[in-house]
Amino acid sequence: MRAFLGSMTGRVFATLLLGILVTATLTQLLADVERQRVIDEYRDLHSLDRAEQLIMATEIVPESARKSYLDVANRPGMRLEDVDIKPSEHAVAQSDFTQALAMRMGKRYVLRSLITRPADCAIPRDQSIVFGMMRLTWRGTCESISVRLRDGDELMLSVLPPRSVTSPLRTDYTLTILLLLLSVGFLAYLVARMTTRPLKQLAQAAKDLGNDINHPPLDLTGADEIRQASAAFNAMQARIRQYIFQRTQMLAAITHDLQTPLTRMRLRLEKVSEPELQERLIGDLSAMQAMVREGLDLARSMDTTETMQMLDLDSLLDSVCADAADANQRVSLAGHAGMALLGRPLDLRRCLVNLIDNAVKYGHAAKVTVDRINGAARIRIRDAGQGIPDGELARVFDPFYRVETSRSRESGGTGLGLTIARNIAEQHGGSIVLANHPEGGLEVTLMLPEYYPGK
Repeated sequence: MRAFLGSMTGRVFATLLLGILVTATLTQLLADVERQRVIDEYRDLHSLDRAEQLIMATEIVPESARKSYLDVANRPGMRLEDVDIKPSEHAVAQSDFTQALAMRMGKRYVLRSLITRPADCAIPRDQSIVFGMMRLTWRGTCESISVRLRDGDELMLSVLPPRSVTSPLRTDYTLTILLLLLSVGFLAYLVARMTTRPLKQLAQAAKDLGNDINHPPLDLTGADEIRQASAAFNAMQARIRQYIFQRTQMLAAITHDLQTPLTRMRLRLEKVSEPELQERLIGDLSAMQAMVREGLDLARSMDTTETMQMLDLDSLLDSVCADAADANQRVSLAGHAGMALLGRPLDLRRCLVNLIDNAVKYGHAAKVTVDRINGAARIRIRDAGQGIPDGELARVFDPFYRVETSRSRESGGTGLGLTIARNIAEQHGGSIVLANHPEGGLEVTLMLPEYYPGK
């Protein structure tokens, strides 16, 4: 759940769902408040009619029988009683309800609002506001009124709240609310998916571009903004592909063209009469030819025109280690990956050969261990050397950089081996990490993702 809410789809979904729920809640609140206001107005009008009828009917009944009549005529919500009213209980200003009732009864009836209100006015009542989760005090008419009849008899009219604020036949909205939440959540998820799907496609296209510069361009579909973004991405991919092609061609042409003059120089050096000078010059020339070959390999490592195909990693490792052993290198292989890779065979072989050659060259031996972790192949190559200072572990991937500053032919090559290996690993969606082993020596970890059909 945390991963989903952390994604763009989850955030858009949560924002839409929260916004819709808040809007629905506010709408329901306003509707309930307006509904309650209309009900209160209707009840006030109904109370006026009942009060008028009760007062006029009571006046017709003889004074001796009025108490018995009122005991029968009084109903919940309104009560007319014959009680003694003190002058101190009279209010100075009449309420709106009292004024309206006085206008109906006429000038021969005297109506006055009383300061003392019925005790029922302060009792909280259930009120269906925000799905019935609130209890409110009755806000309708609730008061005591002094009524003097035409014959001079004075009674007290008590207007009380109804037994229930809402209708006695309350509807259960639980199923309706659940269906509303489900439909709102489903629609919010669809909108979130529709909104973020183009972003996921662009992200996947950027990832594919990093692995394969010749990946097919994006389809120009969807909304206008999405088509514009896809077209801009395709144009960027084409420009990058052109730049890489031009750089690769230039580097390959330079390194290739240098082979001819270097070969002529080697032939002419064979005619040098002084043996010691001849040996030094031929050694320098050999180093230059090695740099040219490494430069050509670097150019090839940036070229992604080789066809991708299925590979058995265990067979590839066994072949590379067997070739190294045949060349009298101290190389051992342990472990089993048991997985398939989608990659370029020549490039992957060049990557593994460079890593093993570095281990043998600088550490005098290469112990290769392969296993499988988190859906990826982990190839660890450990040598028996002195390791690399921690401050230079990241710099050794720079072209032509070597920890060995002497740059002698006996101590190493041109400093392009790890650069080439990292380029190839990244083109296959993998990575290379260097670390000094606690028991001594340098350990190189090559991670290559597993191939899943249909992915």
